[in-house]
Amino acid sequence: MTTAKFDELGLLPDLLPAITALGYEATSPIQDQAIPVLLSGKDLVAQAQTGTGKTAAFALPILTKIDLKQARPQALVLAPTRELAIQVAEAFQKYAKHMKGFHVLPIYGGQDYRTQLRALERGVHIVVGTPGRVIDHMKRGTLVAAEMKHVVLDEADEMLRMGFIDDVEWILAQTNEARQTALFSATMPGSIQKVAKKYMRDAVEISIKSKTRTVDSIKQYYTLVAREHKVDVLTRVLEIQDVDAMIIFTQTKTMSAELADKLSARGYAAAAINGDMKQALREKVIAQLKKKHLDIVVATDVAARGIDVERVSHVVNYDIPYDSESYIHRIGRTGRAGREGTALLFVSPRERHVLRDIERATRQPIEVMPVPSAHQLNAKRVEKFTESVTYALESRKLEEYRECIEKLIQSTGRSELDIAAALAVLANKDKPLAVKENDKKFEISERESDNKQRRRSPPRGGYNKAPGHSRSRYGDKPEGGRSGKSGGRSYGKPGGRSSDRSEGNRSGGKPGGRFGDKPGGSRPGSGGKPGGRSSDKPGGKFSGKSDGRSSGRSEGKPASRKPKEGRSQDGNRPPKKRIKLG
Repeated sequence: MTTAKFDELGLLPDLLPAITALGYEATSPIQDQAIPVLLSGKDLVAQAQTGTGKTAAFALPILTKIDLKQARPQALVLAPTRELAIQVAEAFQKYAKHMKGFHVLPIYGGQDYRTQLRALERGVHIVVGTPGRVIDHMKRGTLVAAEMKHVVLDEADEMLRMGFIDDVEWILAQTNEARQTALFSATMPGSIQKVAKKYMRDAVEISIKSKTRTVDSIKQYYTLVAREHKVDVLTRVLEIQDVDAMIIFTQTKTMSAELADKLSARGYAAAAINGDMKQALREKVIAQLKKKHLDIVVATDVAARGIDVERVSHVVNYDIPYDSESYIHRIGRTGRAGREGTALLFVSPRERHVLRDIERATRQPIEVMPVPSAHQLNAKRVEKFTESVTYALESRKLEEYRECIEKLIQSTGRSELDIAAALAVLANKDKPLAVKENDKKFEISERESDNKQRRRSPPRGGYNKAPGHSRSRYGDKPEGGRSGKSGGRSYGKPGGRSSDRSEGNRSGGKPGGRFGDKPGGSRPGSGGKPGGRSSDKPGGKFSGKSDGRSSGRSEGKPASRKPKEGRSQDGNRPPKKRIKLG
């Protein structure tokens, strides 16, 4: 598919030098289709993947159509997170570099109201904000929605997922009906389509179809690793891969902070970014990542939303995402606007089914990346060491140390090779050059993972494999059960826990019950009255009382019970012998 050049689309001439300076030569597919629609004044519903240039697709037409002489908000862009709002505002500022007098304002929670109020009073042309803070300003009267000529919903599916859809509808209801509305989303759930039909007029629909739902420039891998080995495996990946900058995703705020501390302790320039941090600190971390003061950011999903740092070469899903949509948004932090990137997913044996779900959702297989071996790690360390020494040999500062080394050789009597090796140890700060770790501890075979899953899962159909077959603390007994007839506690079959009630007794009329088989059985001395304690048949132990309160367990066969040690055949204990103490 051929795309147009920006100077062919009818954009404001002042925008073209900034576009060229940013390195944009031709439009992306979403820009090629969306820009002409928005310039014509029509509403737009656009579905495209994350990182395809959606911001420029709506920012450039808006900048072309606004009136710089009117210093009041003419366009509103709604974003799901603070980071994305800041990112979009920065993009507007870059594109409008040569538009004199242009002002854009990001408004979001966590920032002082007074700063935002002063900027609104001075006059701005475009407001980029999160739904909550935009509603606050509208209710205060500091942001007049009726004057908005353009409204953009950026990352609409993410706003739906975060529960902002009601806020979005409230904002749209306050704006001028004559406004132009554009909706951009990576996915198009039913709720988003309802909002589009309700608040948009004859919207043009654009869908940038792809064989896969992820950007082709992102290489995707997964590594099968046990939870307790994740930090060690991550460290090996950092050593083996040529990482410029990396974003690591965790599920919880606590884990993001803990992992950042562990990586810092291992010598990496890492920091956490999560919802517990103040907005100023989060902005500082992102700025440090851009300026190469940090190389690794450990983040949660919400905190990392909207981060667009050009040098991010790798994204690691340290904790597997709950759904495929989160996975798509996560890996979209790399490989943006045609840049290449690598995405790695850590998968534990119990999470294999989630991996298959992600592959089905993205319509793309994810290749396996084995855990880097000790041999690979040692080879990489030797390569880096050789490069550093070669670079040092080209330095002009060698003369300062030659005389010192010669004296050292004479005084110690050691060879030049020994002295060089000692200096290498000092340079590496006693870090060993070779890894002697056993690789087998990281190995998880397919068979082992399947066995672990089977041990945790019950057999198909539960434990009851046949009718009348129950599993209990008494062992598996065929044909036994708990439910009986007429409110009794057993099936009434041999081997049940007890027989059915019969005429007020819990013992039934079938042989083998522990209680009497016939109600009204008597015991010598009981007077032959009904409800006596013993049965008049051999093999029974006691008959139930007439009120049915006794309980017991049938043995299945009359008199089949083996007497315990120390008891006579009739089941009675022998009398105890009395011992006189002298």
